[in-house]
Amino acid sequence: MKALQKLAGQTAIYGLPSIVGRLLNYLLIPLHTSVFLTEQFGVITEMYAYVAFLVVMLTYGMETAYFRFQSQQNNNRSVYSTTLLSLFGSTIIFWVFTTYFAQEIANTIHYPDNSEYVIWFAFIVGMDAIASIPMARLRIEGKALQFAIINLISIAVNIGLNYFWVGYSIPASNEGTSNFFIEHFYTDEIGVGYVFLANLFASAIKFLLLSPQFIRLDFNFNLQMLKKMLVYGFPILISSIAIIINESADKILLKWLLVEELGNIRATSEVGIYGACYKLSIIITLFIQAFRYAAEPFFFNQAEKKNAKSTYALVMKYFVMVCATIFLGVMLYIDIIKYFLADEAYWDGLHIVPILLFANIFLGLFYNLSVWYKLNGQTKYGAYIASFGAFITLVLNLILIPRIGYTGSAWATLVCYGSMVIISYILGQKHFPIRYPLKRIFLYLSLSLIFYAISLLLNSEGFEWINFSLNTVLFLLFLGILYVLEKPKKALIS
Repeated sequence: MKALQKLAGQTAIYGLPSIVGRLLNYLLIPLHTSVFLTEQFGVITEMYAYVAFLVVMLTYGMETAYFRFQSQQNNNRSVYSTTLLSLFGSTIIFWVFTTYFAQEIANTIHYPDNSEYVIWFAFIVGMDAIASIPMARLRIEGKALQFAIINLISIAVNIGLNYFWVGYSIPASNEGTSNFFIEHFYTDEIGVGYVFLANLFASAIKFLLLSPQFIRLDFNFNLQMLKKMLVYGFPILISSIAIIINESADKILLKWLLVEELGNIRATSEVGIYGACYKLSIIITLFIQAFRYAAEPFFFNQAEKKNAKSTYALVMKYFVMVCATIFLGVMLYIDIIKYFLADEAYWDGLHIVPILLFANIFLGLFYNLSVWYKLNGQTKYGAYIASFGAFITLVLNLILIPRIGYTGSAWATLVCYGSMVIISYILGQKHFPIRYPLKRIFLYLSLSLIFYAISLLLNSEGFEWINFSLNTVLFLLFLGILYVLEKPKKALIS
């Protein structure tokens, strides 16, 4: 039980800046949806979908490889410097390429008048890729406070600039207001681009805060080690690309598949509605991201302990309990949560929120199940599974988007992650069998769905307070069932 308590603590510590940052970024949703039309928000959604691919490509599995080799090698400084120098070199090549071909790239993605977006995002993802290794080092060394402070400062800069440019300057300029700040730090032509500029400055601040680690780099580059790390990391790269296809390809395909029928503005608007409603599933994503930050080093550290498999099984059960609780909480109070989307035009997509929430639960289950191939060094299986999921994503999106629009993208996401969980579990039981408490896992997920269905049956239009009270009773009853079934027992694992 001490091991589980340690994981919970690490999840809170390393996930805190991520959770706080995402919650603060969550506050940007009503800001963006109140200032930007659905088609403008669609630009933001689409551009960040492209960025998701670039981030994975530029890190090419080296973060996980760094965790693996750092735990195996006595010469930790060599592992760190080799990893960081490799990322520096590849990122500089990327910067030169994207800067030189910025206009051609902008033309290809249908933003010919905004080639500056290409350059801004090139530097955003480049700096973030390089920063991932020193940030990983802080996690390994247990420097949680430094890790949190650097992340929170970067987040504060991003949010502060968003509120200055989007929350203050754009409305003030639209009303004809003029002052020193607007005259010197704002121009109407940039518009949506201010969201991207805020991100650029935030990434630059993080990069600068980590600069002492770059300056003290000993340039101990080990080519043979790099080759081994690349071999280990390549399947992770393929797996990560496949996962990003699962997470972000729908936002790109939506526009490409709908633009001919609906026109550019309407197609981009559909992307905006989908992207905004996708954000409402962020609450469960917060927990999963925080969990992943702590879980990867935790799983590696537990690997040599005799009760490791029992620990992994318990982690899975408690993970599902938390996810099921979050799902039910969001859906029972969706009539309140929906007001984060300030413009009612975005509410047309609320019906996809439960689908996306459950899809994210399956993604979290997949991350838990991935322990078997990461610990065995069989990362190729992760690539196979995620690639199969990507195939499902692409095929279902191509079939469903022309028929039912972004609703098809939501169902494609759910089917994709569900199939990945099933395949990963079957293979894991063959290569690294863990006795997961399947009955409890199915029970808790099923109960969350049943309680949500009961809410839909009992709730009536026009009786908001009665509905709220009934939903609260249902939520408390669900928590009570969890407590009765999982009330504290004597610890068997330490």
